Amino acid sequence: MDRSARKAACAAYKERKPGYGVFAVICVATGETWVGQSRHLDTQQNSLWFTLRQGSCPYGALQTAWNVHGQGGFRFEELERLRDDFPALTRPSELRNRQSIWRERLRAAAL
Repeated sequence: MDRSARKAACAAYKERKPGYGVFAVICVATGETWVGQSRHLDTQQNSLWFTLRQGSCPYGALQTAWNVHGQGGFRFEELERLRDDFPALTRPSELRNRQSIWRERLRAAAL
């Protein structure tokens, strides 16, 4: 990659908008589901999978299931994403509300 392409890639990365939303982690083998919210929905799976592979996930039940079934036994799904123009002041409460709705709908544990 030449210098100008690298500079353009760095600039594009810095200018990307955060993806606020709700996601689910599903254990394919057991059907167990966990629902969480994120300010960085685009990179949330990578972050969560990293902690699970390291054995340092703060969610004990999820880590236990991961240890039993492995990475291939799990699926990550984006459930809902807030609009880019959603008011910043109400984002945190809206994410909590939507996470709660999805938890009830899927009968899932919280992340």
